[in-house]
Amino acid sequence: MYRKQETVVSTDLPLVQELGTTLREWTQIWHKLYVSNKTTLFRNVQQMAYSLIEYRSQIVSGTLPNDDLVALKKKVTAKIDYGNRILGLDLVVRDEAGNTLDPERTSTVSLFRAHESASHSIDERIQEEKVKHFGVHTYSLLINLRNFVCNIGEDAELFMSLYDPDKSEFISENFLVRWGSTGMPKEIEKLNNLPALFTDLSSSDLIRQRLFLVCQIIRVGCMELKEGKKHTGGLRRPFGVAVMDITDIAHGNIDDECLFVTLKLLPGDVFQVQKHYPHFVDRTTAIVRKMGFPEIILPGYVRNDIYVTLLQGEFDRGKKKTPKNVEVIMSVLDEEGNPMEKAIFPGAGYEGITEYKSVIYYQVKQPCWNETVKVAIPIEDVCRCHLRLTFRHRSSQDSRDKSEKPFGMAFVRLMKSDGTTLPDGKHELIVYKVDVKKADDAKTYLTLPGSYVEVEEKERQMGKSFHHAGIIPITKDSFQIATLTCSTKLTQNVDLLGLLNWRSNTERLEEILQKLMEVEGGEIIKFLQDTLDALFNIMMETSEEETYDTLLFNALVFIISLIGDIKFQHFNPVLETYISKHFSATLAYQKLTKVLNYFVGHAEDSAHTERLYAALKAFKYLFHFIVQSRILYLRLLRVTCSNCQVGLDSRSGQHIICSKSCVSSTPLIFSLVLLDCRDVLLPLITDQLSGQLDDNSNKPDLEACVQLLSTVLDMLDCKDVGPTSGHVKLIVDRLLRRVNRTVINLSLDSPFIGHYLACMTAILKQMEDAHYAQYISTFKTRQDIIDFLMETFIMFKNLMGNVFPPDWMIMNLHQMKVFLRAIDQYSDVLNKYFLDSAHFHLQLWNNYFHLIVAFLTHKSLQLESFSLEKRNKILNKYGDMRKSIGFKLRDMWNNLGQHKMKFIPAMVGPILEATLVPEPELRKATIPIFFDMMQCEHHFSTNHTFQKFENELITKLDQEVEGGRDFFSLLLPCAATYISCIFFYCFVLRKNFYKEKKREDIYIRYLYKLRDLHLDCENYTEAAYTLLLHAELLEVWTYGEQIMTVFLFLAELLLLCLTFKCLNCKVKCKNSSCFCTQKQQAQYYENIMHAMRPQPEYFAVGYYGQGFPSFLRNKMFIYRGKEYEWLEDFSLKLLKSQFPNAVKMTSTSPPGDNICNSPGQHIQCFTVKPVLNLSSQFKDKELPEQILNYYRTNEVEKFQYSRPFRKGEKDPDNEFATMWIERSTYITAYRFPGILKWFEVKSMSVVKISPLDNAIETMELANEKLSNLVQQQACDRSLPVHPLSMMLNGIVDPAVMGGFSNYEKAFFTEAYIKKNPDHLERIEVLKHLIALQVPLLDEGIRIHGEKSTEQLKPLHNRLVTCFQDLRAKVEKLYGVITLVSLTDSTLKKGFVRDRLRVCSFWEEIQHKVQFRETVVCMREDRSALSMCVRFLLYLQVYLVPTNVVKPTLFSLLIKMFFFVYATSLVPKRKNILKVKFVIVLMLKYFYPSQVICRDSYKQFLLDGTQHIPKFLPKMQA
Repeated sequence: MYRKQETVVSTDLPLVQELGTTLREWTQIWHKLYVSNKTTLFRNVQQMAYSLIEYRSQIVSGTLPNDDLVALKKKVTAKIDYGNRILGLDLVVRDEAGNTLDPERTSTVSLFRAHESASHSIDERIQEEKVKHFGVHTYSLLINLRNFVCNIGEDAELFMSLYDPDKSEFISENFLVRWGSTGMPKEIEKLNNLPALFTDLSSSDLIRQRLFLVCQIIRVGCMELKEGKKHTGGLRRPFGVAVMDITDIAHGNIDDECLFVTLKLLPGDVFQVQKHYPHFVDRTTAIVRKMGFPEIILPGYVRNDIYVTLLQGEFDRGKKKTPKNVEVIMSVLDEEGNPMEKAIFPGAGYEGITEYKSVIYYQVKQPCWNETVKVAIPIEDVCRCHLRLTFRHRSSQDSRDKSEKPFGMAFVRLMKSDGTTLPDGKHELIVYKVDVKKADDAKTYLTLPGSYVEVEEKERQMGKSFHHAGIIPITKDSFQIATLTCSTKLTQNVDLLGLLNWRSNTERLEEILQKLMEVEGGEIIKFLQDTLDALFNIMMETSEEETYDTLLFNALVFIISLIGDIKFQHFNPVLETYISKHFSATLAYQKLTKVLNYFVGHAEDSAHTERLYAALKAFKYLFHFIVQSRILYLRLLRVTCSNCQVGLDSRSGQHIICSKSCVSSTPLIFSLVLLDCRDVLLPLITDQLSGQLDDNSNKPDLEACVQLLSTVLDMLDCKDVGPTSGHVKLIVDRLLRRVNRTVINLSLDSPFIGHYLACMTAILKQMEDAHYAQYISTFKTRQDIIDFLMETFIMFKNLMGNVFPPDWMIMNLHQMKVFLRAIDQYSDVLNKYFLDSAHFHLQLWNNYFHLIVAFLTHKSLQLESFSLEKRNKILNKYGDMRKSIGFKLRDMWNNLGQHKMKFIPAMVGPILEATLVPEPELRKATIPIFFDMMQCEHHFSTNHTFQKFENELITKLDQEVEGGRDFFSLLLPCAATYISCIFFYCFVLRKNFYKEKKREDIYIRYLYKLRDLHLDCENYTEAAYTLLLHAELLEVWTYGEQIMTVFLFLAELLLLCLTFKCLNCKVKCKNSSCFCTQKQQAQYYENIMHAMRPQPEYFAVGYYGQGFPSFLRNKMFIYRGKEYEWLEDFSLKLLKSQFPNAVKMTSTSPPGDNICNSPGQHIQCFTVKPVLNLSSQFKDKELPEQILNYYRTNEVEKFQYSRPFRKGEKDPDNEFATMWIERSTYITAYRFPGILKWFEVKSMSVVKISPLDNAIETMELANEKLSNLVQQQACDRSLPVHPLSMMLNGIVDPAVMGGFSNYEKAFFTEAYIKKNPDHLERIEVLKHLIALQVPLLDEGIRIHGEKSTEQLKPLHNRLVTCFQDLRAKVEKLYGVITLVSLTDSTLKKGFVRDRLRVCSFWEEIQHKVQFRETVVCMREDRSALSMCVRFLLYLQVYLVPTNVVKPTLFSLLIKMFFFVYATSLVPKRKNILKVKFVIVLMLKYFYPSQVICRDSYKQFLLDGTQHIPKFLPKMQA
């Protein structure tokens, strides 16, 4: 029996349940914030969570009074909503009581308004939180420069300013510090204390995305550093720049203190800071202004600054061969040409200067200065002043520089002829020549235009082209400046200027007042006090007239409305301050009350409705002005209020309703009337709205229309308004198409798009099935239906999730639910009208299918990506809408019948997108569509295949995966943890798949994707090997006798360049020949010989446990490490970044089944040694050690790991006797390096090495290492001698390990030989290796003596003494070995064992009875034969006949060569040449004093081959 599922219903309050759900959701995010180290947000969430826990306990306790409980609920909901927003969670909409709105019981319009209101409230809260001190609108940033360390050697100027990198603009003027050449401030008393206060910063400045403190360093001295006394001094030259990110400091999160600069954010303007923080700011603190106004301009705030920026110029070099070193000299002159003293301020902290000299750029034709200075002159002098800019070439030679005169001059007036200040922005100035006297006369050049804008204005005034009079010639040079005026007295607006200077234009007073209301609001706010003063002055001085009363009233209302705007609402205290302290128009109440009464008395006149509405909005401050006028305060206040009340009560609302301009003010009146008069008013309203929203309407009032329509739809969606079906039908017939087209025509960034979409959704929601059918029947033709459906399908697809914000989850899901029902209704229309062959419309069906797929894959419906709480909430409220639309997709596809072939292969991609949605039932419904497509193509195609379907499916699947669509969840479910290795692995898998499918285009694309991944990870060698795979696909072209693949050559060249780190090599190949490749390759080998090449380490990594994905589980891989990457670094990176939950195994032994089958993750990591694998071209050839070292770590696929262990009891006196080695050999699937940094181990073998073999191998390695070191020291005398000293000392004086004496004790005793008689031959090898070490040591000590310094002489003497004792002992016991030349060759590992193996092999052959048997033996064991040849080739290099090569061995060698010749194991001609070559070498070695001739051959052969003379004639021939 199955137990019935129980539903648990909580008895807690809804808010308490919401608190619990919120805290659970926040806890998960809180943990992620901790892991990702987002400290600030982590602490904010912690504080909010603690607060919610405390609030919840208070609510649950039930002890709070009702009023306190209501207030606490508001506080809780506000904190929840704020926390959800900053954490990126969904917005929760609530009613006035704080309860969550139910979309089923709330109208669509009300739901939208609730979302809008909630979002606006949260935005306001966030805006408030961004400013630390609530209520403060102006801030200051205190900076203290403690020190400046830079070795310039000349005087320097430091310019510090605030910079916005996102807007690429400086927001403050400069703070100037002058630094001496001695490394101290010019004013020594300011040492370690150079404070500056950056003031007038608004909250909008502090919440910028980024804010930098920039320090520009200008050196003052010679043209070039370290020039002599004869060079020009005092030149300003750019030196450097420093930048500091102070965003966190500006946001108020931290105060920053470092070694050289301290910064602190202080609330308030300069006066408030000086008052509240006197210990920070004193008279020595430099005040640095913002290049702009503060957020609030209080009455009495006076400022008159003009910022001039020298931008750039282009100057002709003239007769000079190089561009000029241009210096710009700026000064402020009056109209007489007299300079304004100290009017220019390069930076705060110093007094003004009369003349400013710019930075000089050395020999730059188009210098860009971007230097900003402040020009501060009295307001009354601005009208008669101008800027003069002189250009001069500066020479580095002092004598030449004195003779250089200015070559150009430009000027610009600070005030235009109409009285307005120079406009802000860039100005292209005219550059005049100064080689005439008139150029210095201000009265003369001021008659000329200063900029090209003035030329254009004169041309407009004259109506013809302006011709220069030629008083002062114009140069071909160009120069630009930019200006910014920050003044409370100077305006750049001619209309505002006309008001401020109204007394001089009283005849234009009416025009001036009308144009005032067209002035930009920010400009009026800047001059608020002066503007209000001008209005009331006009009012007072024209008190006897009524001409301007209405205009003055409207102007005052306009200004008050500006301050009521949200953009300027923080100026309300400014206006109140003006009314209470600065307003002085004592008779203003008469004018104001008169006009106000007139408007109220004529409220029914539609011409005054808008003015009255604006006046009522400004009513508060209008009354403030009236009250402040002190005349008839109480009487006039009561009369005005009475008139306003009577006027509003006595007028019918229908005047306003019918007025288009005031639709926005009618919702309340309309709601009250509509309840009883809906049948009468609704047709009128729909007609008016239809006319407004008609396509032919010129300028529809979108805001008024949407407000009226929203009110109607909101009312019709209520539950208690009676039957509404007929009214909905009327709206659908008249407005649905209009609203749809309005939504289509609106851009997504339109402020009304959301409102109209909400209205459209509300209409569709209220439509019943009969409404859909009836509406379709209203279309006259099928084409009309097609047009409607086409625009609807496209509109639905474009609107889903693109209009409402992503966190409006309820609104988005509500919209999707309404759309789902509409799509279902339109599906019936498709089946009814457009399914038969005669009327089938391909494009309409295609749009329908694409709409369904877009709906099905929409991100707001992907429940798997949501938290469990959110997923359950959506399922309980809306269900899984993907299933419904997916089933509809399947049914509509099945309905197509014979039309299916028209959608193949175009619909493969969209259907694939639908099947990739991870919902089992949906996949069961949609995946069979693929099989149906294959059947259709197979049935209808001529060749009965489904090739189109297959190609399209592969292509689309590739695009989906490559584009990141469910990449990891589709291929590997646990891939989020293993991004790095899986990313490469998946690319290789997909690359191989497309190669097998012969999709070469996709295969090549993945090759380059893999290459890009490697390049991003700096795996240059692997990237080059990836390119080689592309090269293998290219066809070969023939040129003469040479065959070459162009791309293969280039790829190989890139591979070699990257591998050998010689990227500077360039191919210079005139002919496409292999010689060019070989020549380049030889060059690369030369680079190997001389360049320092760090060898990579190789690591074996085993992944054991069921917690790994299948492609890693219980497998071993070999990794190629990066340069200088050791095991500790590699394993730490592997465990920390890729497998944080894995356990590192401490043993290197293969794990047991308990670990392999465990559910966890166990990683085994250790270093392996690559095994040298020389190619055939290097076999039996003498190679430099550097080349061998390269191939020891490259072109390898075999790796070894040796693990020591003991067998038997440990010998306390000699541990080497029982030290066995377990050697594991790993062979990878591919060679290293390759297309990946790691390859899987395909085979593994384990062998055990006895202590004796281990000793032999150790001695061989020691000899080889010693030989290599001695050879390097002999070849390169510049190498340090310390490594050689250490190695020689460790061998001749083994104080710790005991040297080879341990081997003597372990293996050379009679007891060991008796116990192991079969080891006798290997004991001889070990003895020979010990003896072989003596000549190496001899040569090494000789070189050491030559390179020893005085400090090393004692050590060298000690080495010589120890070596003499060692040599005597070894030569006595093991014989004497002499090396021919150490610089000509190198001792090879395994050489002595090869000799013994040759002897054993040959003795075995001699025991053969028959010659045929011998031949067969040799043919079966070619490896032994190759060892023989190898041994003979090395013979003349390593050994001398007096000690090692015995006569019997020599005889055996000669006999071997006769067998080589007689058995013809290789082609005879080639074999004869080899034998002759070796015999010549041996003759030269054994008989160095004789001339090689035929008799020498004969004698040589007879000496060792007396018993086989029958081969002599053949040999002599």
